[in-house]
Amino acid sequence: MNKTSGRKVVVIGTGAVGISYAFAVLNQAVCDELVLIDLNEKRVHAEARDLRHGVLYAPSPTKVKEGDYADCADADIVCICAGVAQKEGETRLDLIDRNLAVFKNVVAQVMQHGFDGIFLIATNPVDVLSYATWRFSGLPKERVIGSGTILDTARLCNCLGKAFNVSPCSVDAHMIGEHGDSVIAAWSTASIAGMPLKDALEKSGNGAERMAEIHENVRSAAYSIIEGKGATYYGIAMGLARITQAILRNQDVVLTVSTLLSGEYGQDDVYIGVPAVLNGNGVARIIEKPLNDEEMAKFAHSAHILREHQEKVADYL
Repeated sequence: MNKTSGRKVVVIGTGAVGISYAFAVLNQAVCDELVLIDLNEKRVHAEARDLRHGVLYAPSPTKVKEGDYADCADADIVCICAGVAQKEGETRLDLIDRNLAVFKNVVAQVMQHGFDGIFLIATNPVDVLSYATWRFSGLPKERVIGSGTILDTARLCNCLGKAFNVSPCSVDAHMIGEHGDSVIAAWSTASIAGMPLKDALEKSGNGAERMAEIHENVRSAAYSIIEGKGATYYGIAMGLARITQAILRNQDVVLTVSTLLSGEYGQDDVYIGVPAVLNGNGVARIIEKPLNDEEMAKFAHSAHILREHQEKVADYL
């Protein structure tokens, strides 16, 4: 399948993340048709109406409506944002049992209507729920994509851009692994304009300390934001919109998404955040970064954690 026209996106779950994603997609003219689905009919009607009132000022006259699962039949992308949100004091992995039950029902209803597009998963724990969606749907692995470490990577580039006084888009660096506490900064391959970041940081005399500080800032960012405002949604919404754009515009761009490994990085049968080429087919291929031994060991540990939690999916099949 290689959908290059139509550009229809369905958003399931219009909580803070879902509606922020819809708002980003509308403002970036990513799709031609945007459909919102939510159990709360009164809310989803109001959200769709509110977004339609802004179409006049959007870059393109996107059609926005509230809908139901039948709208998934001819959708290019179904983005699932439904589920129980992370609360203060909870890790993303704490949400598994509650959200697996939600996803079992949601994916079944989407597939019931003959959906043959690409699933984009945003709900946490995103790696485990992406794996669950792949198993529940029966779709090829390249067409079930999680937001992975796209937000962690954005946070890392933001921190490094600030440290080097350059735009975050001038930083070539990735966070990989679990979108959670075992996430890894791939320092050995990070650079700015070809200048290795690890070397540049170490020249300051406290490179190891600065790297540890930046990594902790990135790893714990969600916890501090949740403490301050209850949830994170703008950053991930922008990241989801970027993934959507890469797919619908067939861009062959590299983004750090959650996808199924089949031998890459020495790992099998695990959905985890890695750099991957995205186009109209979904994940075209995985980019294997030349990690050092320490990073490979940490990545293997992260994969082990996720694989253990993925085992719960079998209870819902």
